[in-house]
Amino acid sequence: MRRTLQTTQISLQWLIKSGVPVDVEAMWQENSNAACDTGSDLEVLAKEFPDLDFTNVDPTYPDKADNTPYAFTRTANQARGEACLKALYSRPEKVIAIVSHAGFLRTGITRRRFENADYRVFTFARDSEGNLELFEDSATEKKGGGMGRSAKGIYLLNDWDFPPENIEEVEEDEDEA
Repeated sequence: MRRTLQTTQISLQWLIKSGVPVDVEAMWQENSNAACDTGSDLEVLAKEFPDLDFTNVDPTYPDKADNTPYAFTRTANQARGEACLKALYSRPEKVIAIVSHAGFLRTGITRRRFENADYRVFTFARDSEGNLELFEDSATEKKGGGMGRSAKGIYLLNDWDFPPENIEEVEEDEDEA
């Protein structure tokens, strides 16, 4: 969360100064359980970022145990991505900037790649079955992100994006090796 808060304060400073609120949200954290992708305690972050409000952040953050929404599993990541999209869709604002992490944005939200400091623009729509879908703005899709730094195209999940979740998957992986 530290990296995203630093990025938010630097890159969106002009909006913050004009009164646009910053919502600190644990659900948008990176999907991996690597040390660099596991957040710091909220007490530490609150001291580092005294201008931000951490009172609504899930108190289980930064725990990435298997029984949390932040577990490093395909199932948890998908559920967290869906929850993030539903929460965004229900907000009253017309424009929302999300500062998050490339891995989670690709695997849980957009199926697009994001390079550092790049951005993409999306709008919501519902498919024929009523499910929420994101559609990328043609300008950022064509350019490979707003800064043109990101790979173009859609990137589906790969077997190596998440560790196996059950015994059968582990056995299949061992059989293939």
